[in-house]
Amino acid sequence: MTAEKARKVLITGAAQGIGRASALRLAKVGFHVIASDVNREKLSELQGVENIQPESLDVLDRGDMDALIARTGTIDVLFNCAGVVHNGTVQTCSRSDLEFAWQLNVRAQYELIQAVLPGMLAQQDGCIINMASVASSIKGVPDRFAYSVTKAAVIGLTKSVAADYITQGIRCNAICPGTVDSPSLQQRLRAQGDYETARKAFIARQPIGRIGSPEEIADLVLYLADASFTTGQVHIIDGGWTA
Repeated sequence: MTAEKARKVLITGAAQGIGRASALRLAKVGFHVIASDVNREKLSELQGVENIQPESLDVLDRGDMDALIARTGTIDVLFNCAGVVHNGTVQTCSRSDLEFAWQLNVRAQYELIQAVLPGMLAQQDGCIINMASVASSIKGVPDRFAYSVTKAAVIGLTKSVAADYITQGIRCNAICPGTVDSPSLQQRLRAQGDYETARKAFIARQPIGRIGSPEEIADLVLYLADASFTTGQVHIIDGGWTA
């Protein structure tokens, strides 16, 4: 892929975890990656990396989204990676937690898709990748009420966009990981009080015998960015958790 033909990729939540790994993976093979995040300090670590353009972005602010698209121009590939995980059941989940999960996990994806679609439709070509989870309509997971509800909505969002724009050159797919090592996971493990016991329990959920790496998810992101005959699909990558 030459610089002249490099496709422009926008990744949210790119300062760490899966988003960062995906930014590095796509940049390595020649995509022009707009790595966006609200965490400017962590995002600055990508400054100077070849083919990566760090951009501050608050995905809860539609005006911020529109301003970014105005600055960067048409996006060829969008990876909606930013999200949040809440613990809790339907009884213990507060309204504020559910509302925040909805805003970040669902509304932010819907609004950013709205923001990039005009440019994609104008060129009759575009790829949208949404971060969902096996904890969704795919599998019931204990103590993940708000997360599962919103990630199930992401699957519906993905299939709806795919069906509406399939004849106009737009592809839309979802990624549904199992347990993946990330700063978010590490924080949740420490919050359990007994880190090692919690880690063993998380590992045990994957029959493959380990937790996934962000780089393994990034490989799937790269595949979907190029998979021109795939749309409306839910791609499970969970170490056999749902096998």
